[in-house]
Amino acid sequence: MPSEQKLTVAIIGAGIVGLCTALEVQRDGHDVVIIEPDEAGGRQAASYGNGTWLNPGSVLPMSTPGLWKQVPGFLLDPNGPFIIRWRHLPSLAGWLIRFVLAGRTWQQIETCATQRYWLSRTTAQEHAALALEAGRPELIRRNGLMFIYPAQADIDAENRAWRLRQTLGIRFRKVETAELRQRVPELSDAYTLGMQVDDGGQVVDPGAYCDALFRLALSRGAMHKKARATGFSFNGNRLSAVLTDGGAVPCDRAVIAAGVHSRDLAAKAGDDVPLISERGYHVVIPDPGFDLPTGLMPSDGKMGVIWTPQGLRLAGQVELASIDAPPNWQRAKILLNYVRRMFPALAARTDAVEKNVGSDNYWMGHRPSTPDGLPCIGAASGSPDIVHAFGHGHVGMIQAPASGKLVAAMIAGRDPGYDAAPFSARRFAQ
Repeated sequence: MPSEQKLTVAIIGAGIVGLCTALEVQRDGHDVVIIEPDEAGGRQAASYGNGTWLNPGSVLPMSTPGLWKQVPGFLLDPNGPFIIRWRHLPSLAGWLIRFVLAGRTWQQIETCATQRYWLSRTTAQEHAALALEAGRPELIRRNGLMFIYPAQADIDAENRAWRLRQTLGIRFRKVETAELRQRVPELSDAYTLGMQVDDGGQVVDPGAYCDALFRLALSRGAMHKKARATGFSFNGNRLSAVLTDGGAVPCDRAVIAAGVHSRDLAAKAGDDVPLISERGYHVVIPDPGFDLPTGLMPSDGKMGVIWTPQGLRLAGQVELASIDAPPNWQRAKILLNYVRRMFPALAARTDAVEKNVGSDNYWMGHRPSTPDGLPCIGAASGSPDIVHAFGHGHVGMIQAPASGKLVAAMIAGRDPGYDAAPFSARRFAQ
């Protein structure tokens, strides 16, 4: 509903999507209340453990044609990059069926990739602008990203994905062996070629970055309600307050950006969303002895390998299980095995980290994932005053700035410049 008057907007969640949304809503002159029980960007948040990549080329969903043939492997291979815990299969079955069906044809993949591209295409530029506003420009690097491969055949195996990126206008180039050796001399000879995404970048320290954006929003007048949202109060179908475990927060509009915890709130706003935790892991190797000129992703490991102030961060893995299931640190050890292959000189440091399993160098978090690879952004079915902004999976950091602008445009009644209907939660009721 278009609104030119000053509103009070409650943002539920202080992860990267909620923070970007808060800043964009403030730009429109509205008052903001951020409802968050924990530290912004703290270890409990998916934003904290993010792989740090700002990749405009992260447009393909996880589900692709023929994936159904691999589901038995996801159940049986304990060392694969994508696993499903057996005991949680019954509760995940409905989501998995939707997940497989969403990627059964390449036409579906191309449509989904085009929709994801609208939220990803200028990610590095937008984050750099936000970091500058927050007084922390050093937290964003814009030095590209590189996928690395053992041989040309491995690039050819992903040719369809690279052609799709090219069609969308994503800039990339092939890195030959000599240049790869010159740029990353520490890299094993097992990798001979790279594909550089020129417009990519990196959030150097996601936790510090979220904290900086949170402080920026507070400096511009945002209020912080340290509480957990539990529901909504309505007058008819018009919102009057967000209910929390610390009391009601009166507001004119509300944005659900609570990550994996958004599902119950969305249901109370009229939408049954198939949202699960795509559990991800990272491990940090302190003092690796070298910096990386760009983020790397090995084709055989499918993980981000990135320099951070804390050390070399290895981030990846997809594990489907209950949100309450304890971490399986074997998933993190798999990341360490891949980095041994990438950087043989790190063997001693890697062994030391592995012996200290479960320390602060280890992290597991919950990426909020829908089965079709698209986030939920749009008005709730139960009230035009509640806007969904969740379900970004493992690309929340990438899509956050554009998502925040889209939500602000919806609250203001502005045309965002592209069709946002595919992001509506109502698609799951069809």
